[in-house]
Amino acid sequence: MGAEQKYLIFDSKRQRKGMIMRSSLLKTLMAGGLLLLLAQGTMAQSQDPAELFNTAHSFLVSGDYNNAVLVLNQLLQQEPDNTQYKKELGFAYYLKGDMNKARSIIDPLMDKKDADIQTFQIAGNIAQARADVKSAQKIYDKGLRRFPNSGELNNENGQLQLKLMMNDAAIKSWTTGIRVDPNYPGNYYNAARAYYYIGKEPIWAIVYGEIFLNLESYTDRTVEIRELVLDAYKKLFSDPTLFNAPEADAVSSGKKSKRNRDGEEDFLTAYKKTISKQALVVTTGIEPESLVMLRTRFLLDWYGFYAVKFPFALFDYQQQLLKDGLFDAYNQWIFGPPSNQSAFRSWANLHKPEYDAFIKFQRDNPLKLRPEEYYGR
Repeated sequence: MGAEQKYLIFDSKRQRKGMIMRSSLLKTLMAGGLLLLLAQGTMAQSQDPAELFNTAHSFLVSGDYNNAVLVLNQLLQQEPDNTQYKKELGFAYYLKGDMNKARSIIDPLMDKKDADIQTFQIAGNIAQARADVKSAQKIYDKGLRRFPNSGELNNENGQLQLKLMMNDAAIKSWTTGIRVDPNYPGNYYNAARAYYYIGKEPIWAIVYGEIFLNLESYTDRTVEIRELVLDAYKKLFSDPTLFNAPEADAVSSGKKSKRNRDGEEDFLTAYKKTISKQALVVTTGIEPESLVMLRTRFLLDWYGFYAVKFPFALFDYQQQLLKDGLFDAYNQWIFGPPSNQSAFRSWANLHKPEYDAFIKFQRDNPLKLRPEEYYGR
């Protein structure tokens, strides 16, 4: 046998051996990969879905939307019909900015029996992000038919109406939200701003603003509303005509209190009568100290004439603070920072025990509004 033939036979055997080795290696890699996939699948299946969901939610909160989507998709492989997982996934896509994907997931959920308020909120936000105002309006209308006592949906609806320059409708949505869900802060925030900037009754900006401060006490919105309430007092006492009987205009009207029937004096008129008596107290200016005196005298008069007729949780809260010797600190907490930050710090340092006692009271006794005490106009 020639050398060439021997080489060909050897090469052929080597090729066959190489093919066998590569085939064996490929099978080994495939088997190893399959085992790895099976192991991962077993781990995913063995992991508690609640833990996985919490992990996804943590990713969502931290802004890691891609990982949130990844984990939520794993969950949906285990429970493909889970509405909660789908809602969270749709919200993750919304936060990522993928509105088409978000919409394709969220919109079908609105017809589910277990659809909740958040589902309609997310769907409405997606529609607004897509500049589809008509769809957003339909979504909020649909949601409110299903959840008429939702403060959140009334709030979202009002914000959309304000964008559309439907000011009266927006205020009506927010005051409706206050009436049906009195401890949800968002409607107080928006109603206070609306009455301050576009309404004719700054008293509602004062009342709704102060309630908001007690419901949401330490956020950026708190800082804004503190200043707004202070300025609303200035606006009120700068225009004597604002103490006249309230006008039945579109902005200041709306659903009347149950206690305003048959020509009976209403809450707003009673408020104006009571506070206008104290005008001399603030003739030298609206400052935290003058407001303490003004508001103390207001409470004394109110509880002498109107507390039975118009029971109100906010005034009861103020009255309790007054009895406990914490009303000064409460007013400083509201009006001190927007009036003069350095003066407020000096006051807080000089009255540290009193201020600390108020903060503890506030923490231990949060304001709780009572549903039957809606007095918005």
